[in-house]
Amino acid sequence: MKLARSLKVPFGTAKMLRVTGAKYLSWEDAFEVDFEDGLSFLEPHSTIRKANKIAPEAQPTRVELDENPCIGFFVHYDNGQTAEVSWAFIRELPPKPAKK
Repeated sequence: MKLARSLKVPFGTAKMLRVTGAKYLSWEDAFEVDFEDGLSFLEPHSTIRKANKIAPEAQPTRVELDENPCIGFFVHYDNGQTAEVSWAFIRELPPKPAKK
């Protein structure tokens, strides 16, 4: 079995695939994201919070797929904040920091 980490590709080289499903798994504190090629990724909630500057005490209330063309999803929180998550955030490795 391959690890999800090894299925991700370097930033800027991934092929765009539609998101077919996204759901919050409270017992894992992570999001399960499904793609049209059949792959699923488990993305930790902490990385989505950090990337979207979501308050630590905010709790997800609803996960909504981007309607057209399904290139990501939105997470709505009980404090009114919304996190936007694109397909590339899930499928690609983050860019490496620039060397000084």
